[in-house]
Amino acid sequence: MLKDTKKINIAGESFIGGDSKFCVIAGPCVIENIDMLHKTCSFLKGETAKRGFSYVFKTSYDKANRTSLKGYRGPGLKDGLKMIDEIKRTYQVPVLVDVHESSHVAPAAEVADILQIPAFLCRQTDFIRDVASSGKCVNIKKGQFVAPGDVRYIADKVLDAGNSRIILTERGFAFGYNNLVFDPRALYIMRKTGFPVVFDATHCVQMPSASSGTSGGVRELVLPYARSAYAMGIDGLFLEVHENPDAALCDGPNMLDFKLFCSLMDQIGDLGAAIYEKI
Repeated sequence: MLKDTKKINIAGESFIGGDSKFCVIAGPCVIENIDMLHKTCSFLKGETAKRGFSYVFKTSYDKANRTSLKGYRGPGLKDGLKMIDEIKRTYQVPVLVDVHESSHVAPAAEVADILQIPAFLCRQTDFIRDVASSGKCVNIKKGQFVAPGDVRYIADKVLDAGNSRIILTERGFAFGYNNLVFDPRALYIMRKTGFPVVFDATHCVQMPSASSGTSGGVRELVLPYARSAYAMGIDGLFLEVHENPDAALCDGPNMLDFKLFCSLMDQIGDLGAAIYEKI
């Protein structure tokens, strides 16, 4: 049995790792408009609170790693952060945003509680150090091309910049062209680092660039993947959620709708009760 991972606080309160509550990081892939952010955050905060989970709102102001020039990227840094700040203040929730270049770190850090290093940038040393130097909690998305044991080297770069508030997130492995797979062993291996480990259940079912320049996905696998990851021992789940994923402007095929999100939260709660009753 692995020891508890490092506890990480936000605003003086523990939210992940150690003996903290199970953490759910969830929200839409990208900002489409302010109304959808309000509706989604209000719903997700309420549903996670009902089940006793801690909650972090996530979204993106710019999806800089689109396959095609035609792919929707979002409202951009200035307008996007303004909307995210409105959500944070309205619902009193911590927020996570991904940053794609060093010039965005300082303005994003003024709003976000967690800065996320995208999977495709997880080997960029100078960029990682810039994100770490913000002093914000750093969520490292492990690249689809990185072995789970090698995340310790990424974490070392954050630590060397003077920041120990690190989360490691698994989001699947590249398996041939246009396909990802989930290897549960990765969660166990990554947790040996002592840092909180999160499972990104929605990106793990992506089929990158498989739909004429956009990503496809197999939504029906999200729930069984998430259940198996929880049973392996994780500190939190990362989920992209949209009221109507099939009409979403980005990553629709792998996002959960509100009904599926609630089903998953109930299943995780039931699974947790069953596991801890036997310990």
